[in-house]
Amino acid sequence: MNEFSRPDLPSQVAFPVARAGYPFIFASAFTTIVFALLGFTILASAGLAVTFFICYFFRNPDRVVPNHNGAVVSPADGRVITANTVDNSSFFEGKCIEISIFMSVFNVHVNRIPYEGRVKKISYYPGKFFSANLDKASKHNEHNAVFLETEEGKKICMVQIAGLIARRIICKLQKNEKVTRGQRFGMICFGSRVTVYLPADTKLNVTVGNKVKAGTSILGYLK
Repeated sequence: MNEFSRPDLPSQVAFPVARAGYPFIFASAFTTIVFALLGFTILASAGLAVTFFICYFFRNPDRVVPNHNGAVVSPADGRVITANTVDNSSFFEGKCIEISIFMSVFNVHVNRIPYEGRVKKISYYPGKFFSANLDKASKHNEHNAVFLETEEGKKICMVQIAGLIARRIICKLQKNEKVTRGQRFGMICFGSRVTVYLPADTKLNVTVGNKVKAGTSILGYLK
């Protein structure tokens, strides 16, 4: 077995951008051109800077994924803000390990599948918009939960949670769809959080404060 793999086809451009960013980029670029044609130099310069930042925010880099046995990869880029065992959760029956990753506006926001398996259920909740780094965000904010089952029958749940600024959760998955570790499946626009729930006997590979990358950083190992 190869040590690494590519779950998605490589991009054909040097700087791939997520499709969800196109409307924002085109709108910003159009406004910038209008300002430039009208001679509003300062506004045009600001618009150009905003356009470049939006392109940067919606970047969608290719990733190679580790093929280590039992490895659960991060579904998001960002910083680990929770990594512990919990007894009760709305997203996992019984004791489990909860790992939360906070994404700032400077992180890549494309989300990836943590482990190969099949989508058993997708549950969307139209909630509030507290700051994503707060504990109450997990329960009360708008979120989208994806429940996976591995070929070995292990249960995994990942929850996309909107933040203070985020107003759009994108998830392209369908119930009963077979998925691959590291595969792109969606994103959250403008600052957010992703939480993963794993079986209690999972061997943790991260601690609070660690910086992780979607598809490449290993959160833990299933037993």
